[in-house]
Amino acid sequence: MTKLYLALTASVCAIVLSAGGAMAQTTLKYGHYNAESHPVHKASVQFAANVEKRTNGAVKIQIFPNNALGAPPEILEQTRNGVVDIAIPTSGQLDKYDKAFAALMIPFAFADLDHARRTMDGPMRKWLEPRAEKIGFEVIGVWEYGFRHLTNSKKPIMKPDDVKGLKIRTPPEIQLSAAMAALGANVQKINFPELYLSLSQGVVDGEENPIATIHSAKFYEVQKYLTLTSHMYQAMFHVVNAGAWKKLKPDQQKIMREESAAAGKLTRELLQSEEAGLIEDLKKKGMQVIKPELAPFKAAMGPANEEIKKFAGADNVTQFMKFVDEARKK
Repeated sequence: MTKLYLALTASVCAIVLSAGGAMAQTTLKYGHYNAESHPVHKASVQFAANVEKRTNGAVKIQIFPNNALGAPPEILEQTRNGVVDIAIPTSGQLDKYDKAFAALMIPFAFADLDHARRTMDGPMRKWLEPRAEKIGFEVIGVWEYGFRHLTNSKKPIMKPDDVKGLKIRTPPEIQLSAAMAALGANVQKINFPELYLSLSQGVVDGEENPIATIHSAKFYEVQKYLTLTSHMYQAMFHVVNAGAWKKLKPDQQKIMREESAAAGKLTRELLQSEEAGLIEDLKKKGMQVIKPELAPFKAAMGPANEEIKKFAGADNVTQFMKFVDEARKK
């Protein structure tokens, strides 16, 4: 009888513990727009796996890549509304809610990757993170999308005048459309999920994106020329819906921040280490790669800079450029 009682007691305890564990589990929905071959997705997988492991399964993250939940602006809006819990927007997507983020996309602001990263990791974060919190996002890490470059199907682009008249797609961000318009492009705004088809059908002649995106989206199938303009750097902000964030325990929040930092580092490492190989592969796949003199492109950005300053606010642009200049001296 004693053995039976002990066995029944152990079974009941196991059921209660199991139920308690199930009740304590939190599943967070994480949407992003990158293909599964993209470094951002690879880093996201690492992030999700490590968070689940370190929280002993209490926090599980379900990833929806490749625009499965909608175009980038839609994913971010859903995250703000709590339909999605985690997103990885660029500053150009966040500026819909706070114009300070718009200032981060000044064309040719950075000398190189190291300069851009020093700026993003420096005091500027303390300037931006409270602003993000006020609009409903907790920033848990700063990742990287990279420098953007120009592709097209019509001709090699060696100088700004070569862009004139080309139909170039940009995302909704005013900074990117202003930069392309300053070069004389006929700018078309098309959501990323429709871009490949638009390029293949000749609705637009070209587009601009970082190398990893150009490669993972297979734009080499519908674009002949790649010009390494590096016209704009974009960071990505790993954000969590404020309501979802507050439901996590302090130790779980700490783990999320630490794993986002580790995944952000992985993203940077992969983007940088893979880029040269991706460019060579794009050549093998038939793209002609052009490395133009960048000074004339930068010199053409006057109208774009003025439009961005008007959109972002002169004070925000001034503050951003102070961060840029301070990071340049390090």
